[in-house]
Order: sequence, then structure tokens, then C-alpha cells
Amino acid sequence: MAFNGSAIAALLDGAVAKGALHGVSAVVVDRNGQLFHHAAGEASERTLFRNASMTKAVATTAALQLVEQGRLSLDATVESVLPEFGELSVLDGFDGDTPRLRPPASKATVRQLMTHSAGLGYFFLNEKLLRYHALTGEPNPLSGLKRSLSVPMVNDPGTAWEYGVNTDWLGLVVEKLSGQSLGSYLRQFVYAPLGMVDSTFAPSAEQRERLLRVMQRQGDGKLAPSALDLPPTSEWDAAGHGSYGTVQDYGRFVQAWLNDGAGILQPATVQMALQDHLSPIQLPALLKSTMPELSNDVPSLPVPQSWGLGFHLTQADLPGMRSKGTGDWAGVFNSYYWIDRSKGIGGVLMTQVLPFFDMPVVETLIGFEMAVYQQVGAVVPAA
Repeated sequence: MAFNGSAIAALLDGAVAKGALHGVSAVVVDRNGQLFHHAAGEASERTLFRNASMTKAVATTAALQLVEQGRLSLDATVESVLPEFGELSVLDGFDGDTPRLRPPASKATVRQLMTHSAGLGYFFLNEKLLRYHALTGEPNPLSGLKRSLSVPMVNDPGTAWEYGVNTDWLGLVVEKLSGQSLGSYLRQFVYAPLGMVDSTFAPSAEQRERLLRVMQRQGDGKLAPSALDLPPTSEWDAAGHGSYGTVQDYGRFVQAWLNDGAGILQPATVQMALQDHLSPIQLPALLKSTMPELSNDVPSLPVPQSWGLGFHLTQADLPGMRSKGTGDWAGVFNSYYWIDRSKGIGGVLMTQVLPFFDMPVVETLIGFEMAVYQQVGAVVPAA
């Protein structure tokens, strides 16, 4: 039976019609390809999006290819590949307005970069780092300046889950070992094999014209153009947030993970990456934002969850929704995806709205996922 996306199309059109979103695009994929695509509002078939943190899973895929080839070990220290990483201190606090720094108690590993437990943070989610940037004038990662990666850690490696520039460092690991820029490496070994023709770290003038504008949710619930955006140029291919692409491109990436790697990874690697690699470390109950214009506070799901290699993991079946073991993540401009290998289905929903975890988008996302799973019984996944 064919996938019927009429309910999803109506949901997306409705969100635009009532002014909740200015543009939105979604795809549903199974192991064999795209089942459904719909764009509404200012988004069209060819619209490009800022992937933001959805870049992380793609960059992690590149690092996993190097692990498969024996060129990288998950338990290698980061500084054994990038000596400059060994120079990072831990920010313990402040003496008046002076940052208090000390050496980390242990050495961070490649695996810890992939699970966000290497000790690194983000200025918009960590009060200490926000204050550090304010006091020192050091740039943050959204400046496009590479030295933004060299600010101190906020925890000792292996002691806590902290969302941060971990994947940016992982991208530098890929560059060092491959001898290529991350963008060039991904073009050759991920984008081209999967047919991700519009995915890039450096959009052309023509691609920039297709980029959906960023809108900001106002106090009255309406949308207005946002002053916040990714930098027009960057000194490095930011594995944490720097790529652009279409929703169909990202659907092809999700499909590859559903389809045992689709030739870009071995089935055993795919299976391994979507296991819990974080325990006994627990995810925090709340991601507290320090910059309300960039992100709302993000509450934790009231179900077991953890972190694999590059992906957040839901560790229980959600009734009428995703299965236990599903990998997912999101981008700060309110784009989201999930990869449910158990049911052989995945979805991507992309907007360009700030701040992150915008309730009208989250409600649309939940409606989208539930509409997908109402169809899954009718779609027979590949064995």
C-alpha cells in the first residue's frame, strides 16, 4: 500500500496558514528511498536550509568511516591526533572577574567527542562559558573564527554530558587524518555516494538565493525577520553547525542509516553507533538556555534516553511514535530528524525559526511524527 501523506501536507499547510510558520518542508523515507515530501509557505521543492547541528551526525559518519578503515580509534585521545587539544584547560569558575583555569583530570577521547562527554560546552547553554566570553572577548563558534574552539572546557572529560563544540573538534580530527577539508571529504565519501547534491559548507550565490530566511518568534507569538544567522564565511568547515542542504538531501542521509549504511558505512558500524555509549553518565533533566533569543530551555523527555555515536537515543517505545533505539537530533533553527531502524522509517522536518525548541514547531513536529506512524502499519518495511 502506498504512503498517504495527505494528513501531513494538511498539517504543514495549516501551520503556515495560521501564521505559526513562514516556511516548512518535510520528508519521510524508508530503507528504499523517499516516501513523501511536502513544502509549505515560503519553502519549496528546491529550498535550502541551514542544517546547523544536524551537521553533527553527518560529520560523525565521516569519522566512523575512518574508524572502520583502522585510521582512527574510538578510544584514542583527541590530543594524540590533534596536539593542540591537549592545551585546553578546564574553567573551574571565577575569582572576581578572573577566570579560574586548571588542567583537566583526564584526557578526552574520540568516543567522548561523539557522545558530548569530552568536557566541552556551548556559550548559549553554559553560564560559565557565557561569562568567560564576556570577560575575555574571545569569539564564540557563531563568529566563524576558528579560535572560538580553543576556549576552556567546562567539565573534566568523561564526567558529564554537556552539549558543545565536541563535533567541531571531531571534524578537525577527520581533516587531519584525511588530509582534506571536511567539506571536500564529505563531498567525496558521503554527499556524492548518497546523491546529496545540494549539501555544502559554502553555498554558491545561486544556493543562497534558495535559502529560507530566518524568522524570530516575537513575544506576541508572531514571526519577524531575525537578526541572528550563521556567519557568511567561516575559517573552518564547522562540523558542529556549518552545513547547508535541502530537506531531500538530509532524507537521503537518514535513509542510508535506515538501510545499514547504504554502502557508506558497514551494517555493524551503524548498529554499534546507535547503541548507548554514554552510560553511566545521564542526560540532564533540562538544557537551560543562557541566550533566550537563540534557544528556549529544552526539557528532557520523560522516558529513558541516552547518547550513541553522533545521535541522541530514545531508549523506549513511544506509543504511536518512534521505537526504542531510534536515533535523532535537531538544528538550532528548529529543524528535526529521526531514524527508526526498528520500524524502517525516518522523517525530517525543517524550518528556519528562532529560538530553538519553538512550541509551534514542536507541536507541528509531534503531529508530523504521529501522522507518519499512522501510515507505518500500511507500509511494509524491507526485511
